[in-house]
Amino acid sequence: MIEVYAFSTPNSVKVPIALEELGLAYDLKAVNVRKGEQKAAAFVALNPNGKVPVLLDDGFILTESAAILIYLAEKTGKLLPSDGEGRARVFEQLFFHASGLSPAFGNAGFFKRSSPEPQPIAEARFTTEAERILGLLDTKLADQAFMAGEAFTIADIAHFGWLWRRQFPGLTLDDRANLSRWYETVAARPAVQRAIARVEALVEAPTSAA
Repeated sequence: MIEVYAFSTPNSVKVPIALEELGLAYDLKAVNVRKGEQKAAAFVALNPNGKVPVLLDDGFILTESAAILIYLAEKTGKLLPSDGEGRARVFEQLFFHASGLSPAFGNAGFFKRSSPEPQPIAEARFTTEAERILGLLDTKLADQAFMAGEAFTIADIAHFGWLWRRQFPGLTLDDRANLSRWYETVAARPAVQRAIARVEALVEAPTSAA
């Protein structure tokens, strides 16, 4: 069975969502990043970078949420188009997420909530960039149902993770009707709801890799 080491974080939730959508059985193991368990020796042996999520599939270890999403989609032949242009649009959004959305959201949240001392310039810089990215996505969704076109794909799962935790960087979907419509559509999917419930339960779960 597939094993997933994760916590209730924007990047972690992507993997259970994909697994639920794909109908793959998996064992979800808690790594409490609030307690620093991602730095424990047993977990670092799985991911030297000390970050969740990590996927284990029959001895194969894979890190980085976007890479895991691609692996699962290719393993099943689902949530990723087989044709060149459709496939390229999904990868376009995955790379945009990794290079733009995720860093902007993560840094905005860090400088607002976790910085040892106030950093107003950095906070303003990343918050402004995160707001700009939300605007870009809202505009894109004015002409299409999902992030990479008319079908739900792993691109939607990637973006959903941070938008699900948008309160961390202090962002909202107010006045972004298209993005709000997309978010509610994704959040209403039964597989997404099952995954969120399982991930949120990890907060109280015992350590799996310490």
